Amino acid sequence: MVAPWLVWAGAGVAAAAAALYARMSYEARLELVQQADVRLERLPKPFDGCKLLFISDLHSRRLTGKTIRQLAGTVDWVILGGDIMERNVPLSQVEHNLRLLTEIAPVYAVYGNHDYKADPEGLEKLMNACGVTLLRDENVPLLRNGARLWLTGVDYPRYKRNDYPPVPQLPVRDAGAECRILAVHDPAWLQKQKTIQADLVLAGHTHGGQITLPWLGPIRLNQFYRKYASGWFEWEQPEAEVRRPRMLISRGFGTRRVPLRLCCPAEMHVLTLRTESIEKTQINE
Repeated sequence: MVAPWLVWAGAGVAAAAAALYARMSYEARLELVQQADVRLERLPKPFDGCKLLFISDLHSRRLTGKTIRQLAGTVDWVILGGDIMERNVPLSQVEHNLRLLTEIAPVYAVYGNHDYKADPEGLEKLMNACGVTLLRDENVPLLRNGARLWLTGVDYPRYKRNDYPPVPQLPVRDAGAECRILAVHDPAWLQKQKTIQADLVLAGHTHGGQITLPWLGPIRLNQFYRKYASGWFEWEQPEAEVRRPRMLISRGFGTRRVPLRLCCPAEMHVLTLRTESIEKTQINE
């Protein structure tokens, strides 16, 4: 005969495990929209108040129209930070995500490691069909009221990890005076840079660790990624063309391996570009 206290203890453990699993599943399914006002020193005045929607690491997750369509009319451009799909994700689901995003604003994308592991050729054809601009070490101008802002997309190294080429030069004589936003999937790109040649860098890849523990932090990230797991970063490089570059590393919207998160909820970002400093805020849509 089993002692009553063992039965109660077992029931307590089972209840705690069920509650933890429910919490982890909930965090993975959140559609958290992080809002931030981002000051860029070289931002042309006509771009003040423009908004970017940044989403990274969709993987196998399906976007819902409820959250995305609420942003229609408020977002000027959408940037996808790589890992738009992964193996065994049908292109029909990816098409759903892409067409939903192109409804609200022009969409630009870079590839991540899982895009290359899945179906890069099929994904590129689908992007072309949906009107999404794929940037592979390329620059594209964003125009507003006669002013110009450059968006640079850094391609994920297909054959040798971290084998990044130099940042593509801007096709103008006075490139040093041009404001630039750079999208790169993996923040490890930083390790190859002597100086950061962009006013704002947008990255993902880390998932913020996906499973993090109080006081211990992410349990699956190495030393570099623990330092650059997620959030905002800023540098001072007074001798460079860009004196105060900023970087956002997103926790991402999807998950990898298991559809669970802990102390690391899924997120996307609406970034309002500013020519003057305004504190960051966040909301839960």
